[in-house]
Amino acid sequence: MTPGALGPIDAAEAAEGADDLDEVELADLNLETMVWTGRRRLGSSRVCDVVVRDWKARAASLVDSVVERADVVTFSAAESGWWNVEVLQSRIGSAELYDAVLRNVHFVRCKLGYLNLRGATLTDVAFTDCVISDLDLLRASATRVSFAGTRIGRLELSGSRLEDVDLRGASLADIGTLEGLRGATITLDQLLEIAPALAEGLGIKVE
Repeated sequence: MTPGALGPIDAAEAAEGADDLDEVELADLNLETMVWTGRRRLGSSRVCDVVVRDWKARAASLVDSVVERADVVTFSAAESGWWNVEVLQSRIGSAELYDAVLRNVHFVRCKLGYLNLRGATLTDVAFTDCVISDLDLLRASATRVSFAGTRIGRLELSGSRLEDVDLRGASLADIGTLEGLRGATITLDQLLEIAPALAEGLGIKVE
């Protein structure tokens, strides 16, 4: 995805406000905080080489945009909407995206600490060559989601609804609730790895 001709935006306007940002480039910014209010929209735009300690964007919308080489300690974007977005080579310590809606979103070579997608709706979402320390999909709805070449430290799926979720390309260190895997596709090797926990959960004694 490559946005068209983009206009510059100054740091003050990028850092806070409710006005929509369309066809702009947020580049080379180093900010302590960014506070977006009023369901602010970022449309047909590019964010690159941005360092932010605390980015608040509750109920914001990201549409037809690219986020590249962003370094964010805390990203608070509950109830946000993402459509046709690429997140490339970015690092986010804690991403609060609970109750968000993500459609046609691609994360590539990103390092994500705690990714909170509780109650979120994901459709056509891909993680490629990412590292995710803690992926929380509690009560989430996920359709056509994949994790090619991605390492996941802990995966929580309690109460989730999965359809065509492909975990075959993922390295899974820990799965919180095995029952949540219903609707996911895994490899035979992955099945063998979780077999002891699966047997324990079913009360099966293996000798």
